Amino acid sequence: MGVLEQINLGIVGACGRGASFRAACDALECVNIRAVCDVNADALPGAAEALGADDMFTHYEEMIAQSDLDAVIIGTPMQFHAPQAILALNQGIHVLSEVTAGVSVDVCRKLVEAEKSSKATYMMAENFTYMKPNVLIREIVRRGLLGVPYYAEGEYLHELKELNEKTVWRRRWQTGVAGVTYGTHSLGPILQWMDGDRVIRVCSAGSGHHYRDPRNDIYENDDSTVMLCQMARGGLVKIRVDMLSDRPHSMANYQLQGTEGCYESARAPGEKNRIWLRSHSENTHTWSDLSELEEEFLPDMWRNASETAKKAGHGGGDYFEICDFVESIQGKRPPEIGIHEAMDMTMPGLMSQESMLQEGAWTDVPDSRIW
Repeated sequence: MGVLEQINLGIVGACGRGASFRAACDALECVNIRAVCDVNADALPGAAEALGADDMFTHYEEMIAQSDLDAVIIGTPMQFHAPQAILALNQGIHVLSEVTAGVSVDVCRKLVEAEKSSKATYMMAENFTYMKPNVLIREIVRRGLLGVPYYAEGEYLHELKELNEKTVWRRRWQTGVAGVTYGTHSLGPILQWMDGDRVIRVCSAGSGHHYRDPRNDIYENDDSTVMLCQMARGGLVKIRVDMLSDRPHSMANYQLQGTEGCYESARAPGEKNRIWLRSHSENTHTWSDLSELEEEFLPDMWRNASETAKKAGHGGGDYFEICDFVESIQGKRPPEIGIHEAMDMTMPGLMSQESMLQEGAWTDVPDSRIW
C-alpha cells in the first residue's frame, strides 16, 4: 500500500476542543478537513465554516458511516474518547484521541482489542510531551547527560470549579471521582524521559474536601491528590493533580533526578527552567538556565519550528501532535504515543482511583502489552 497522499479528516467535538486544530491542519497540505461533528446543532454551521468542512453531523455514528474519512480527531468529553475511537478503528479509520485514552479499565481493554484487530493507527494526543522544555529534556536524557533517571515529579495545578459548570462532564469525570482522574499531562513527559520504563504499581492519597459546587455538593475528588508510581526499573515518580484549590494555575510542573544531573521546571511566570548537569558544571552544584542548552541540544522539530508551530496551543503541542499523527498514518514512522504508550499514561491514574477505594493501598497497574 502506498503513502496516503490526501487525508480526509473528520473532527468530533468541533464546536469545542476540536476547533483548535484548524491552524495545524491548514499548515499540512495533505490534510483536508472533510467533516465535523458536534451535539451543539446551533453552533455547528459556524464550526464547519471556520474549519472549512464540507459535511456536518450531530451524531458521531453517522459521520463515521456516511462521510468519506481516512482519519478522525476525537476532541469530545473524555468519557467518549474510547468508545468513539473503537468505532472508528473498527471501520479502518485512523484515530487521534484527546486525553485520557479511557475512563475505565474495561473500556481501555476494549480499545486495545480494537486497535489490535484494526489496520488503522491509534495515537493519543498528549500535547504536553511536545512542549519545548519537555522535548529538550528528552533529548538531553537520550544523550545520557542525566545518567540514569530514577526519580521524577509532575504536577497539574489547574483550578477549574467555574469550568465545571460550563463543561459539565468535568464535574462527573474529573472532579467527581476520587483519585488522579487527569494525570497524563503530568505523567506523559516523564515516561518519555524514562524511555522504555513503565509504572507497575501505584498508591494514592488525597488532602480532603474543602470546597463545594454551586449546588452545595462536596466534590468527590480531593482538593489535591498525590499518586506515587513505582517504576518497572525500580525508580519512583510522584504525580500531584489539583483541580479545586483556589490558587494561580501551574499546569506544567516537573522535576527529574538522574545519576548525572537534575532538572526543575519553572513554577510561576518570570521564573526560568533550571538544570544541573555534572558534565557542564565544572564540578560545582550550581543551577543553569535550561534555555542556554537549546543551541547544543534542541531537536530539529523545535529548532526549525514554523510560526504556526510556535503559536499553536499548549506550547506548540497542538501542531506537533498533528504532524506526528499524519506521518504515522502515512507509514513514515510509528505513532509517538501509540496504543501501549497511551495505556502507560492512562492506566496509572485509573488504578490510583482503585487505590483510593482501598485506603491508599498499593495497586498493580496492568500492562496492555500482555492483554
